[in-house]
Amino acid sequence: MPPTPSARRKRVGIELRKMRDAAGVTTAEAAVVLGLARTKVTLIEQGIYAVTPERVLALAHKYEESDTTYVEAIATMAGDKTKGWWEEYRGSVPVGFLDICEFEYHAMGMRSYQVCHPPGPMQSERYCRAIFQDSQVKLTPRVVETRVENRMRRSETLMTEGAQPYTAIVHEAALRMQFGGRDVAREQLEWMLELSELPHVTLRAVSFASGGFKGSGQAVYYASGRVPRLDTVMYDSVDGPIFLDSTEHLERYRSIIEQMTDRSLSVEGSRDLIAKIKKEI
Repeated sequence: MPPTPSARRKRVGIELRKMRDAAGVTTAEAAVVLGLARTKVTLIEQGIYAVTPERVLALAHKYEESDTTYVEAIATMAGDKTKGWWEEYRGSVPVGFLDICEFEYHAMGMRSYQVCHPPGPMQSERYCRAIFQDSQVKLTPRVVETRVENRMRRSETLMTEGAQPYTAIVHEAALRMQFGGRDVAREQLEWMLELSELPHVTLRAVSFASGGFKGSGQAVYYASGRVPRLDTVMYDSVDGPIFLDSTEHLERYRSIIEQMTDRSLSVEGSRDLIAKIKKEI
């Protein structure tokens, strides 16, 4: 049985399928261009069968896709054979965790909107451990520590000075959560304040006084691609991360994040609120 394709390889296939559908080309016609069986085109579009940059360009030409920057970005994705640090955890953490790491690693910028808890890359080690220990399914201490280690590696990647821009919009409800108890919660808030001083990190808080929040309340991550058409939305679910890439989804979630940004406090006001909550806990 072939290995489960990564979210990134799936995205290449999805974009090729979008192009083919828009052009009204059949899989049989696309297969002739590549010199492959028709079924191989379907497997490419599902991300199961790898496609080379040259074949991406050949298909884009057949589909008469005029956005060359978009096509070149997809070809670059197809040719990227990077074995990221997250591969060390394959078999040790859920596949969805690896997809999130890959998703963040390749993003040209990240925006996060959180209602229930701080974004993963901004969680302190003790706070993160407390969240996993309070998981819906009881995890063994070894599994907990592996997942904590994986999340700390994510933090190192995204919170290191010089990384891509990272914006976190965090609701007051999440700031007041006390996973692990009061001491751990205070430490978490202090850690967020420290990270917010990094030049590439923007932290905005949404207070209870703002009147509520947009969306259904799940954690939402919006990653900027090399071109806007390759932006990606990821949101949390009980069964793992869900990745969305349709134009409609991108517009909807972009609107949600922008509305919550408008509803949030200023950067300084956000820091003041977090400091205030830290004293009150």
